[in-house]
Amino acid sequence: MIDLLRIILTPLIGAILIAATGRSPNVRETVTLLTALATFLQVAPLTPEVLAGARPALEILPVMPGVPLALQVEPLGMMFALIASFLWIVASVYSIGYMRGNKEHHQTRFYVCFSLAIAFTLGIAFAGNLFTLFLFYEALTLSTYPLVTHKGDEASMKAGRVYLGILLSTSIGLLLIGILWTYSITGSLDFVPGGIMAGKIEGPMVGLLLFLYMYGIGKAAMMPIHRWLPAAMVAPTPVSALLHAVAVVKAGVFTVVKVIVYVFGIDLLANTSSAQWLLYVSGATVIIASLVALQQDNLKRRLAYSTISQLSYVILAAAILTPISVVGAALHIAAHAFGKITLFFAAGSIYTAAHKTNVSQLDGIGRRMPWTMAAFTIGSLSMIGVPPTAGFLSKWYMLSGAMSSEAWFAVGVLILSTLLNAGYFLPIVYAAFLKPEKPLGDDHGDNHGHGHGSHGHGEAPLPIVIALCVTALGTVALFFLPGLPLELAQDLVGGTP
Repeated sequence: MIDLLRIILTPLIGAILIAATGRSPNVRETVTLLTALATFLQVAPLTPEVLAGARPALEILPVMPGVPLALQVEPLGMMFALIASFLWIVASVYSIGYMRGNKEHHQTRFYVCFSLAIAFTLGIAFAGNLFTLFLFYEALTLSTYPLVTHKGDEASMKAGRVYLGILLSTSIGLLLIGILWTYSITGSLDFVPGGIMAGKIEGPMVGLLLFLYMYGIGKAAMMPIHRWLPAAMVAPTPVSALLHAVAVVKAGVFTVVKVIVYVFGIDLLANTSSAQWLLYVSGATVIIASLVALQQDNLKRRLAYSTISQLSYVILAAAILTPISVVGAALHIAAHAFGKITLFFAAGSIYTAAHKTNVSQLDGIGRRMPWTMAAFTIGSLSMIGVPPTAGFLSKWYMLSGAMSSEAWFAVGVLILSTLLNAGYFLPIVYAAFLKPEKPLGDDHGDNHGHGHGSHGHGEAPLPIVIALCVTALGTVALFFLPGLPLELAQDLVGGTP
């Protein structure tokens, strides 16, 4: 299946062409859009094959006995690749409006690194074994570092050091050790339905190996290794969207679910008491991150801590260890992708049009930016889990799995965190639409140097508004038309749970 290699090579070749056309912004951005579209049009046709039970595979290079550099498409990877490749198109449209609207420097480098990040994300999605996944996982970290440090100031460079330090130290110091340990006891690093560890490891060692994986996958941002995520918010908003919705954190929770289902196996973990810690740590992360989000006035930081909480929803659902909860975990990867990218797009739209960064500055802004704030409202409702949004669907499956297995701690976490989500999202919506605008000059925050407060502006440039409307519409469409992601999620656990 040479098609798999061609899919990954397309954004890599695109990155070269983007660099070569950097002196002509119109050509450069056309190349970006065409590369994104070409990538998605190659990914999408694989879907019917995977749904029919096929598992397209390609062995590229033998590395050591039983461990080749290999690609294979399974249901979860198919879902991840569809999300990443489609949202790249939308994010590219958004980036054109944002980067030009804010007169950002180093735009060519931005588009090049974005394209590289998508290539490595697709490599993670299609990784045929743990070795291949690890290589692409590390490449994704390195390719996104220049995006985090894009502005080049002291704050960005400091954030970049935190980003690189945490993600590389966890992956090399924990994840790599877990992978080597897995190979030593099983002789394999393949992803196999039901796992590869049954009969090979038991007792406390299962819990210890699970710890190496869960905390080695630093991109999943489970506390206390979450600090890189809010630190990275100094980057431009399209980078935040890439980190939170398209690639980086999705690569983290995708890897978590894949390891639980295809390496350990649900049955092994469900019958091992030493693995139960993951349920409680992920649940604690959901609640603590939500409480921290409540305290944040900076909008992007509030969204960052919301992301930490939402990621641990996926881990919590997988840790419930029932087929229906794992379906919920997979669905929440899709629901969070569309909902959270909409929220970050809206935050960037507000900054571009009004140069506001804080929640306390948003009184009445919905009347000047109705499209932006309507999209923000839809994204917020999805994060809370309110119909008709995708977040309701994924939370329904999570809660069903928790209740069917009598995991009352998880039930409590889901209920309490839903209330907390409402507590830090709904006041923003209320203030934007129902509070009067503050008088000119009453704004406090990052408005200096732009010549206006909350007045004299409308919506952001059209590409930004189009992009956030598309993702908001997608968030609602996933509620009414959940067939494709639901079928892929059910195939992940072997059929209808």
